[in-house]
Amino acid sequence: MYLNNIFTDPEMQEKYMDILVSSFLPLVKGAFYYTIPLTLITFGIGLVLAIFTALMRLSNLKTLQWIARVYVSIIRGTPLLVQLFIIFFGLPSVGVTINPLYSAIIGFSLNMGAYNSEIIRAAILSIPKGQWEASHSIGMTNLQALRRVVLPQATRVSIPPLSNSFIGLIKDTSLASTITYTEMFRNAQEIAANNYEFLLVYTEAAAIYWVICIGLSFVQDRVENRLDQYVAK
Repeated sequence: MYLNNIFTDPEMQEKYMDILVSSFLPLVKGAFYYTIPLTLITFGIGLVLAIFTALMRLSNLKTLQWIARVYVSIIRGTPLLVQLFIIFFGLPSVGVTINPLYSAIIGFSLNMGAYNSEIIRAAILSIPKGQWEASHSIGMTNLQALRRVVLPQATRVSIPPLSNSFIGLIKDTSLASTITYTEMFRNAQEIAANNYEFLLVYTEAAAIYWVICIGLSFVQDRVENRLDQYVAK
């Protein structure tokens, strides 16, 4: 019935087109003013947290290893939606109230930090031990070898999975709507609640997410091709 109206009823076609046109700009604004900035902020914070967590996992100090392992285990072992609910809805019961924006930043950053730490740790471990030995042979300390030799190579290795993680985060930010943060999907929910065309509006929002991810995938491919130029064949 729904599809039949779209293809056969001119009045319904005009109505649907009006809804698509009128909702397009608010959805795009939501994407560029809220979704993408939230993604950039949380990915940046999460990346810093991931680097420190990965280095803690690789350190010789058992205490640091244990702290990092517990953090990664908790975050990776629980759903992101539950984590957001604990921060936004749960913490007020113990006197800690955080607004939707900061709740989203904390939740997504902690999640990215845990998952990306495993990517970075694996990238560091993928560098041959000979690189460490060669660095030590010319008088570098462990920190100097890590900073000057190992991390630059590990960065190239980690770019593809980190890029995938970033693209995934773009889509995961839609969960922020559940804690009342007004990003693109929250705008779609509000628009659909006014015109009751949930399928139409949500499909339009999905298409915008898709276009953004296609653009990011294109950039990812270009970056990877550029990095491959510096790899010996």
